[in-house]
Amino acid sequence: MKFFIDTANLDQIREAQSLGVLDGVTTNPSLMAKEGITGQNNIIQHYIDICEIVDGDVSAEVIAVDFDGMVKEGNNLASLHPQIVVKIPMIEDGIKALKYFSDNGIKTNCTLVFSSGQALLAAKAGASYVSPFIGRLDDNSTDGLNLIEEIRLVYDNYAYQTEILAASVRHTMHIVNCAKIGADVMTGPLSAIKGLLNHPLTDIGLAKFLSDHKKGN
Repeated sequence: MKFFIDTANLDQIREAQSLGVLDGVTTNPSLMAKEGITGQNNIIQHYIDICEIVDGDVSAEVIAVDFDGMVKEGNNLASLHPQIVVKIPMIEDGIKALKYFSDNGIKTNCTLVFSSGQALLAAKAGASYVSPFIGRLDDNSTDGLNLIEEIRLVYDNYAYQTEILAASVRHTMHIVNCAKIGADVMTGPLSAIKGLLNHPLTDIGLAKFLSDHKKGN
């Protein structure tokens, strides 16, 4: 499973990269605004800064919701850096844009996916990644993990190459459960990734080893 971090915070991205397990970054206009990144030139430079920190794919989201606008923005984003993946919303013109970018060798991430039918359309249009938002489904009394299972089954049935990118991951068990059911990628906060380190028996065992070592010296 690939690990992406979902943030625009450069310090958090650097920390995740330093762990040696980071495979990429996802971000969006809301996350940019949270970090105080506004204005087109600043946003563009921020995407480039992120690409210079990580080795893998960096999803950059279009703002347009019409085909021509998405194509124009997407081409501009893709030209910034070879690691940029153009993030496209799951709407009708978005499907058309996914097909356009696929035909032109530009990687894409279809975002705001909430059903297996939407994921099927994205795969048929050639999306590189599809992003089901499991946390938001959980917030609305729907099993987000069940959607991952459904998409995995559909994609395996027809050998689609689109990768399932579990998005809106909220906590460590989301990561573990997504790994169990076959998500190709997860994207979430640094806290969820670092949470995988934690177990009380590890802490107890290490304290015992260090205590015994100290006694022996």
